[in-house]
Amino acid sequence: MNEQEVRVKGVPRVAVVGAGYWGKNLVRVFHELGALGAICEINPALRAKFADAYPEPILDNFEAVLADPSLSAVVIAAPAVTHYQLARTALLRDKDVFVEKPLALKVEEGEELVRLAGERGRVLMIGHILNYHPAVIKLKELINQGVLGRINYLYSNRLNFGRIRTEENILWSFAPHDISVMLALLNEEPTQVTCRGAAYLQPEIFDLTLTHFTFQSGAQAHIFVSWLHPYKEQKLVVAGSEKMALFDDATEEKLFLYHHRVAWEDRIPTALKASAEPVPLEMTEPLRCEAEHFLQRLADRQPPRTDGREGLRVLRILDRCQSALTAPPAPAAEMKTVRPYTVHPSAYVDEGVEVGAGTVIWHFSHLIRGSRVGRNCRIGQNVVIGPNANVGDRVKIQNNVSVYEGVELEDYVFCGPSMVFTNVLNPRSAIPRMNELRRTLVRRGASLGANCTVVCGHTIGRYAFVGAGAVVTRDVPDYALVTGVPAKVTGWMCECGLKLDFRGKRTAACSCGLKYRKTGQSVEPLG
Repeated sequence: MNEQEVRVKGVPRVAVVGAGYWGKNLVRVFHELGALGAICEINPALRAKFADAYPEPILDNFEAVLADPSLSAVVIAAPAVTHYQLARTALLRDKDVFVEKPLALKVEEGEELVRLAGERGRVLMIGHILNYHPAVIKLKELINQGVLGRINYLYSNRLNFGRIRTEENILWSFAPHDISVMLALLNEEPTQVTCRGAAYLQPEIFDLTLTHFTFQSGAQAHIFVSWLHPYKEQKLVVAGSEKMALFDDATEEKLFLYHHRVAWEDRIPTALKASAEPVPLEMTEPLRCEAEHFLQRLADRQPPRTDGREGLRVLRILDRCQSALTAPPAPAAEMKTVRPYTVHPSAYVDEGVEVGAGTVIWHFSHLIRGSRVGRNCRIGQNVVIGPNANVGDRVKIQNNVSVYEGVELEDYVFCGPSMVFTNVLNPRSAIPRMNELRRTLVRRGASLGANCTVVCGHTIGRYAFVGAGAVVTRDVPDYALVTGVPAKVTGWMCECGLKLDFRGKRTAACSCGLKYRKTGQSVEPLG
C-alpha cells in the first residue's frame, strides 16, 4: 500500500501518543501516509513545536484521544513503563493498538493485553521494526531457501553512546529488536538462556548486557547491547554451514553474503576466505513499511506480522534474560583439589591410580585402574590413561590422546594433540588379543607431534622428535627427527627442540650451548 493508495482508500485515523525521541518519527510517517489524526504529548514545549509543524490536533491528555470517535487506533511511543496501562486502556475503549517495544514490562501484563485484544477483536501490533526492514526480510528468504545451509550461530551487536534511560535497562531498551529478529529467522525459541551485564551509572540499571541463547536445532546466538560504547554499531551475523550473512545497518549496502569455507589439508582445518557479496535490495524506509503494514491490518483485520503473540514471545524471553541477569552468578566450575594433585570436576580418576604431586588433570579425562602418573604432569582434555599404563614426571599430554596398557612414557615426554598409540599389532573386533599386547616405550624428553601414530612394539629414543602426522613403524634413535609415512630419519634434534646441523661434520653445536657427536645413525651429547 503506497501513500497514494492510503489517501485514496481513506485509511482510519490514528493518534500518536508520545512524540519524543522516537515518537516524532512515527508522527512524521503517519502524517506522510495521510493517517495521522492527532498527536498526544504531555510536554508543552514539544506540543508547541508540533503545532507549528503539523495541522493535526495536538492533545495534552490520553482521555481526549480515547473520547474522539474519529480516532480508531492509537500508536503508543511513550516510555516503556507506561505501555501496559496505555495499551490496556485503549483496548478496553475498543481502539486498535500499535505499541512500541516492549509490549509490557511484565509477562502477566503482556498476557492480559493479548487476551483483551483477542476478546474485543482489536488489532494489537508491536513495533519490532527490524521485521519490516528489507534486509531482514531478504535474509529470512535466503535462510528459508537454504542458501546459508544449516544455521550454526547468530550474533548481534547493538551498541551506541548515549540515550541512557532511567526507567528501563539496556536489555529492555535495545535487545527486543534482536530477539524478535532471531526468533523470526530461526522460527524457534531458545531452550537455554544466559545473561550477564554491568550497571555503572545507576544502581540496578544495567548499561550493557551480553545474552546467550541455545536452540533446539543446535544453533547458538548471542546479543551484545550497550549505551556506553565509543561508537554506534548495529550488526547481525548469521553463520551457516554453506554461507555467512552480515546485516550492517550502518552501511549503504545493508546485506552481504560471505562464501567462506574450511578445507582440510593433511587432516588440518584451513580457513579459506572469500570476498563479501552485496545482496541487491529494494530499499524503503523500514518505519514506513511498518506503518503501512499496521494500516493494512486495520483495513483487512488480519493479524500483523508482529502481533501481540509475537510480542509476548519476545517479552517472555526478555523476562528469562532479566531473571538470569539479576540472579546471583553461579559459582564457576572449580577444580577439585585432591591432595597432592588437581582434577577438573568432569574428569575421573579410578580408585588406586597413583598420581604425583602437582599434576593437573583437565576436562573429561579418565585415569583407569592400575595406572601411574608422575609429578607435575599436565593431562589435557579427553585423555584416557590405562589401564596399567605408566607416565613419568613432568609429562605433557595434549587433548584427545589415549595412553593404553602396554605404553610407558618416561619423564618430560610431550604427546601432541590427537596423536595415537596402538597396543595390538593386528586387532580384530571378534578375536580378543589382550594377551598379545606389545610394549611401546617413549624415552625421556621425546616429543610426539600432533596426529602422529606410533605402532606398538617400538621404542622412541631419548629427545627424539616425531613430526606431525608421521607413522612410526620401527624404533626411533635418540635425538632423531622422523617424518613421513612410514616415518624415516630426516634430521637430528637438540634437547632444547632445535634442529642440529651436521652437514659435512661429525659434531654440531646448538645455539642453546649444547654440543653433539654423530656416529653413523646415532647421535650423543658431548660433555
